Amino acid sequence: MAQLILDRYRKLLKLEELGIDPFGRRFDKTHTTKQLHQTYGNLKPGETVERASVRIAGRLISKRIHGKAGFADLQDFNGKIQLYFRINELGKEKYKIFEKLLDVGDIIGVEGFVFRTHKGELSVWVKDFVILTKSLRPLPHVWFGLKDVERRYRERYVDLILNPSVKETFVKRSKIIEEIRKFLNSKGFIEVETPILQPIPGGANARPFITFHNALGINLYLRIATELHLKRLIVGGFEKVYEIGKVFRNEGIDRFHNPEFTSIEWYWAYADYRDNMKLVEELIKHLVKVVCEKLEITYQGKKIDFSKPFKVLTMTEAIKEYTGIDITGKTREELLELAKSKGLEIKEDASKGEIIATLFEELVQEKLIQPTFIIDHPVDVSPLAKRKKDDPTLTERFELYIAGLEIVNAYTELNDPIDQRERFLEQMEKRMKGDEEAHMMDEDFIRALEYGMPPTSGVGIGIDRLVMVLTDSPSIRDVILFPTLRPEEKIETFGDLVKDTTLKKKTT
Repeated sequence: MAQLILDRYRKLLKLEELGIDPFGRRFDKTHTTKQLHQTYGNLKPGETVERASVRIAGRLISKRIHGKAGFADLQDFNGKIQLYFRINELGKEKYKIFEKLLDVGDIIGVEGFVFRTHKGELSVWVKDFVILTKSLRPLPHVWFGLKDVERRYRERYVDLILNPSVKETFVKRSKIIEEIRKFLNSKGFIEVETPILQPIPGGANARPFITFHNALGINLYLRIATELHLKRLIVGGFEKVYEIGKVFRNEGIDRFHNPEFTSIEWYWAYADYRDNMKLVEELIKHLVKVVCEKLEITYQGKKIDFSKPFKVLTMTEAIKEYTGIDITGKTREELLELAKSKGLEIKEDASKGEIIATLFEELVQEKLIQPTFIIDHPVDVSPLAKRKKDDPTLTERFELYIAGLEIVNAYTELNDPIDQRERFLEQMEKRMKGDEEAHMMDEDFIRALEYGMPPTSGVGIGIDRLVMVLTDSPSIRDVILFPTLRPEEKIETFGDLVKDTTLKKKTT
């Protein structure tokens, strides 16, 4: 690799000697590769369109020399097209630059006309070209792509060049977010922005990242959710608001978790969780239809049917249906013994609701392949949700599971400031016992509720997990452009390779 890089550097110096800037400037394009295929796709073998000059730009991903003529493949964001270079057309000196000084990976601009070769390949007959960027580091072998998974995540820029399916995943991700915005805007929701740096992190059970603000002399936290500020806006008179943005949780990394991820939360005044269940189902079906162009998809080999009404089960019903265990009427002690008999790790001071939630998460969740709403969660694992009127031990809450993944969390919001304070105090007790993910007391949020928040329902959706399902991606790192990774110990750069050589680059 070191020798290949040095060879390319020598070519760069040679270009400078010829008066050619190896890191060029703007280039006026007339077409993308996709537009060329669309416009000239009906050409027959051997047919040319010499009257129409085209200008395209992109990266060379292959190069083939055949004496006094040569071919290359040029790739831009939209696709690729073959280029044809000929010494009689370019002249000896220009052709020599193509033959000797251009490498796979270089970015060039081309002017010429379109033709179809006798073998049927749509191509551009190059009349002139300019070097726009000399690539100093060789790409991994184009035809085999970038296979090392860790390197793919770390060098996403190379991954995007070599693996077209990766680019398509992120194009779909953009489309999903665009469609969510269009859908909610059409329903009368208003997009807003709330603080990322917060003096008190709230809205989820999660350990926050902490930093220090020098000017104010206080600790600040990266938000773990957008919930509490969006609810403040409901207090202030907004009736339908949403925010799409980054949230941060200081937690482990695995297939389904990244410390920095994207969520959407929306809040709907005068509605309850049943209203939002209908809205969520409508949104999810809309996204599947638009992005996947069908309502039955496959995720990691499992068929998922979005055409039918989503299944609805209480947490108690789900445990019984998928494990055969009926927890109705069981005491905390009986549930604790049951959980231990299943090999589950349960804290001795865990509440009854926490044990039920653990039974569900460990024994049921991964079995929920078809879209399923789980409702009626215990109150002690839902500190911000409104209690059920007919059973105050449960809350008006739902989660949507698809392919065994929790995609949506939602509830009718607790708008009773007295009850909210009591639940915050219970959370504070957990923090004092060492639970770093328990909620902090947020006195300003309590004050906001004391002014009065109308009956409201809110929804939170993990964008990354939703994209995983809709793009058949096995890991959350496959749908985040630059996932969090452990830093490399040493990155060998071009400067390290040439510092002990006599090669000098002109800077004028």
